[in-house]
Amino acid sequence: MALVTTKKMLLDAQAGGYAVGAFNVENMEMVQAVIAAAEELGAPVIMQTTPSTLNYAGPEFYFANVKAAAEGARIPVAIHLDHGNSFELAVKAFRNGYTSIMIDGSHHVFEENVEITRRVVEVCHSAGIPVEAELGKVGGKEDSLDGGDGGYTVPEEAAEFAERTEVDSLAVAIGTAHGVYKGIPRLDVDRLSEIRKVVEVPLVLHGTSGVPDETVRECIERGICKVNYATDLRIAFTDGVKECLAANPKVFDPKKYGGAGREKVKEYVKGRILVCGSNQKA
Repeated sequence: MALVTTKKMLLDAQAGGYAVGAFNVENMEMVQAVIAAAEELGAPVIMQTTPSTLNYAGPEFYFANVKAAAEGARIPVAIHLDHGNSFELAVKAFRNGYTSIMIDGSHHVFEENVEITRRVVEVCHSAGIPVEAELGKVGGKEDSLDGGDGGYTVPEEAAEFAERTEVDSLAVAIGTAHGVYKGIPRLDVDRLSEIRKVVEVPLVLHGTSGVPDETVRECIERGICKVNYATDLRIAFTDGVKECLAANPKVFDPKKYGGAGREKVKEYVKGRILVCGSNQKA
């Protein structure tokens, strides 16, 4: 199946009361793992890359991997720029074929966030590509993303922001953080409900690795339509490689330990799809 955009995916999720899992991929094995998991469970899926990942290898490499995997799949697959940190990077991913773009202006003041988001929306909407933005600031640190202590999304500002920018989805800050949590995260789910009342576009939850399943499910019930996972995929892949090398110290074939990492990621992704409730929604 050809790559699709996230527009219909998220609107269907919003109407159906579930969320689509969005998984950050770093290599071919992780792409294969996400596709295999989604196919087994009949789920639509989003694969995404951050700016630091695209510094490691350009968007054309990741686009080619995901495109090849999607064409052999029977489920809807989208490729998304996660936390695009500049207008230039957003346009670069757009021009390289990405079917969904995030511009993260959350580190700017409100009016500057509106301005840069609106510019990206104008470019992407000219070709029917949806745009995700962020208001408030998801805390924590992951790669080059540093949200510090974070900052909560104000419902009234979210309504104004969505209307003025015409974004297709909005990432909100309700207490999640990127990276590894030091304790159990406590999310302001009542704030999420207040945002849902005044914002019509699908809402997105970032920093979900490590958030208890029951909390994620409650967030979906309160309006989240896209759930991002990154750190735990990396941990799963690395655990698979480590276990393979520990059991077989003489292994030198990357296919052996890469395959072990791939299997760990696949099992992790299957679990997240079930939490999101997107199984059999393809």
